[in-house]
Amino acid sequence: MTNLRDIVKANDVRGLVGSQLDARVARAFGVAFARLMLDPGRPAAVVGCDMRDSSPHLVSAFAAGVVSQGCRVIQIGLCSTDGLYYASGAFDAPGVMFTASHNPATYNGMKLCRAGARPIGLDSGLAEVRDAAQALLDDPAWPGGDALATDPEADARITERNTLPGYAGHLRRLVDLRGARRLRVVVDAGNGMAGLTVPAVFGTAAGLEPLPVDVVPMYFELDGTFPNHEANPLDPENLRDLQAAVPRAGADLGLAFDGDADRCFVVDERGHPVSPSAITALVAAREIAKERAAGRPATVIHNLITSRVVPEVIRECGATAVRTRVGHAFIKVEMARTGAVFGGEHSAHYYFRDFWFADTGMLAALHLLAALGEQDQPLSRLVERYERYSASGEINSTVADVAVATSRVERVFAGREGVHVDRLDGLTVIHEGTAGAGGADGMWWFNLRPSNTEPLLRLNAEAADPVTMARVRDEVLAVVRADAPVMQR
Repeated sequence: MTNLRDIVKANDVRGLVGSQLDARVARAFGVAFARLMLDPGRPAAVVGCDMRDSSPHLVSAFAAGVVSQGCRVIQIGLCSTDGLYYASGAFDAPGVMFTASHNPATYNGMKLCRAGARPIGLDSGLAEVRDAAQALLDDPAWPGGDALATDPEADARITERNTLPGYAGHLRRLVDLRGARRLRVVVDAGNGMAGLTVPAVFGTAAGLEPLPVDVVPMYFELDGTFPNHEANPLDPENLRDLQAAVPRAGADLGLAFDGDADRCFVVDERGHPVSPSAITALVAAREIAKERAAGRPATVIHNLITSRVVPEVIRECGATAVRTRVGHAFIKVEMARTGAVFGGEHSAHYYFRDFWFADTGMLAALHLLAALGEQDQPLSRLVERYERYSASGEINSTVADVAVATSRVERVFAGREGVHVDRLDGLTVIHEGTAGAGGADGMWWFNLRPSNTEPLLRLNAEAADPVTMARVRDEVLAVVRADAPVMQR
C-alpha cells in the first residue's frame, strides 16, 4: 500500500517512479490539490515538468485529477522550476512542477505553490494535500488511474501555453547588461532544463536581442538519464568538467545549473568554485544599492548557515539582515513578511522580491554577469571581498540517534567561555572571538542540523582562519561519532 509520508518531504514530493510515485498517486494529488488549493472563483492550476522520461505521464495523470473536480489546467510543458514560478506569478494561479531536481533518473516528484508562487510546505498546506491524497489512495472504491474523466468537457479544461518567452523577457527586464563588456561563459546544463532556458534568456535562441555574452555550451541536450554526470552541482564531483572547461576555453567564468535549473553554481576564470555565500553577498549589495538609490530602506534574508560575510556585507551596505531557518518555505515566508528585496541560501537558492519572492538561479546569474561586465577585473578579484572566512562546506554523518548525538555536542561546547547557543534550526554554537584574534580567540561557529528524511547530521563550520576551522570541524565530528561507526559523505 502506498504511504505518502515516505515521499512527501518538508518542501516537496520526491519518490521512486513506479514503486512510490505512479499515475494513480499523481492523479490523487491532482484531486487533492484542486480541492484544497484552487480558488472556486478562479479554478485553474499551472502545471509544468522537467525532461525526465516519466514526467509527461505523471503530468497527464495529475491534470486528470484536477479536471475531474471541474477545474482547469494550464499546461506549460517543459520548463525550469523558476519558469513554473514565473507562470504562477504571471497567471496568478497555483502551480505544480513535476521534477526531482538533482535526484537520479529513477526519481520524480512535485514542487507545489499557491498563486503568485507563494510556497507550499508541510507547515503551509502540503501536509493537508498529502493526507487528502492518501485518503483517496486508501479508498478501494476510488478508481485512480490516469485517464481523463468521462466528462465530455474535460479535454476543454486543459489548455497549453508557451511561457518561455515571457519568462526570459521578465528576467531580462530586471537586469540590464547592455552596457557590460563582452564576456565568455561556459555553461554546464547537466542535461537538465538549463539546456532550454539558457538559450532563451541569453538570446542565443530566437526572440530576444542577444546579450553581450558568448556561451560555450556543455551538456545542453535534455536527457533525464543524465548521461554525463548527475545534475547536482552541490557535489564537487559534478563540477569537475566545468572547472576544466573554463580555463581551457579562456572563459571569464562558468555556470552550472541543477536538473530543474532553479539553482546556479559558479566557477571563476581559473576554474575555482565561488561560494554561494559570496554570490549571495554580491547580489545583495547590488539589490541594496538599487533600493537605496530609490530612497527605500532594504531588508535582505539569509539562512543561518550562509557565511558570516553575508550579514556583514548587508549591514555595510546600509540594509537590515534577517536570519532564518534553512529551506525555501521559510525563506519565502520571511521575505513576504518583511518585504525583503533579496534572499540567499548556502545551497545556491537565490530569492527576489521582483520575482514574486521566489527563487531563480538564472536571475542571480544575470546579476553576476552584470557585476563582472561593469568593471575590468577578473571574477576571482571581484569576489575577494566576499570571501573573508574559511568554511568546511556541508559534511553529512550517519548516526544511530541524531538527538543523542546533538545533545552530546551541545554538552561539550555550550559551557565554554565566549560561546552562545541557539536552536533556530538544529544546534548552532557561536564564538564571536576577539577582534583581530586568531586561533582559540578568533571567531568561529558551527551548525549541526538533522536531515528531514535520513538519520543524518549535517555539519557546517566556519572560522576566521583555516586552522581554527579545521580544529572546530574535527572536534565536532569526533563528538558526533563518539558512540558508533558513521559514514561521511
